[in-house]
Amino acid sequence: MSEPTPRPAADRAHDAVLRHIEDRLRSGEIKLGDRLPGERALAEQFGISRASVRDAIRALEVMGVVRSATGSGPNAGTIVVSDPSAALGSALRLHVASQRLPVKDIVEARIMMETWSLSHAADAPWDAARLAEARRLLEAMDERGLPSPAFTALDAQFHVALSALAGNAVVSTMMDSLREAIRTYVDEAVLAHGEWDSIAAELREQHRGILEAVEARDGEGAARLVREHIEWFYARTL
Repeated sequence: MSEPTPRPAADRAHDAVLRHIEDRLRSGEIKLGDRLPGERALAEQFGISRASVRDAIRALEVMGVVRSATGSGPNAGTIVVSDPSAALGSALRLHVASQRLPVKDIVEARIMMETWSLSHAADAPWDAARLAEARRLLEAMDERGLPSPAFTALDAQFHVALSALAGNAVVSTMMDSLREAIRTYVDEAVLAHGEWDSIAAELREQHRGILEAVEARDGEGAARLVREHIEWFYARTL
């Protein structure tokens, strides 16, 4: 067992655990799918209480770094998962709710990143599975009578799948997070609008045009169409 990590007295006790895990993720000693030591072992290693260890684990769960499950078996314990988009999306959603981050600014940031992604996707080596996933999601949105929350969830996944073709993991994560940040506002606005069938029909056509431009590797055209698509949707609903 390694020696406890020294820490300044002013630090909160659980910060030592967070720094320990960060250092070992960076060095490769801990990898995705690995299970962290139990509460007792970490508490003994750092000379802190088990309550402080639990605080650290909860902080890591909120950040999307680990997943904890009680009981026994292969899924029990604290496992390193790393889901940055979930963590960022939750944080952004709270700041949008507090009105520190206006929905308008979130939409503008989304347009900026998505147009960049589709223009760069034209010259990037493609992940065929991502493109197939985008096509599958487009077909799923064609189902008649699909409830608007189900449609907008598929819509979000469609845009993230297309943006991922640019091959930039940070942009893909941010895209997913921005969509998550205003998901509730979108669903509420769509339900309040009262013309969902006509909106959905127009969105389907716009999605097809965007995908066709992407498949043709027309980056400029795809970027223009996705900008028009996003601006049209938010002008109609928000």
